[in-house]
Amino acid sequence: MLNIALPKGRLGEKVYAMFERAGYDCPAIRENNRKLIFENPEKQVRYFWVKPSDVAIYVQRGCADIGVAGKDILLEYEPDVYELLDLGVGKCRMAVAAPVGFYDSGEKTLRVATKFTSITSAYYARVGRDIDIIKLNGSIELAPILGLSDVIVDIVETGTTLKENNLEVIEEILPISARLIANKAGYKFKGEEIENIAMNMKEQIERNDQNL
Repeated sequence: MLNIALPKGRLGEKVYAMFERAGYDCPAIRENNRKLIFENPEKQVRYFWVKPSDVAIYVQRGCADIGVAGKDILLEYEPDVYELLDLGVGKCRMAVAAPVGFYDSGEKTLRVATKFTSITSAYYARVGRDIDIIKLNGSIELAPILGLSDVIVDIVETGTTLKENNLEVIEEILPISARLIANKAGYKFKGEEIENIAMNMKEQIERNDQNL
């Protein structure tokens, strides 16, 4: 069996469609139920839904041979996996946002609220800015509104949530998209099959690009 970890939600559904087109279909996954594990013995494939931020853990630990994780997760936690392909879906950006009209004079330590502490630390180290990181796990937009932080570092997709809370992007850190990743040990034994999947997905992406 080839074990594949998919991120729950819309991204996972998009990515499953790519696996399906690559010949690794599993009809049970399309059924309306709350199951988390789906198998197709005929195709020798097993899928399971996991929280997006946990995909890399399942792959690194060998529960999954391959999976799909956001570049933000790979940069933040640096799991020991192979990154095989940028799938070109789940596109967004990691950015610094602040209240509209905010000005950083640089005279005092900048208070930054985020759940991406490693990415944030690396970014501000590169630009040479002293910061105080405030680790939060959700509703990051609240921090500057309530005076907990000066700015936030978070994933921005459409920017609608920022606008609704009178915040705006002031700096873009890096683009984010979904990546196909593989377990290093599993790759040794199933490398040919995994490479075939990656190649097929790459061709799908190139065809889509040509049709745009």
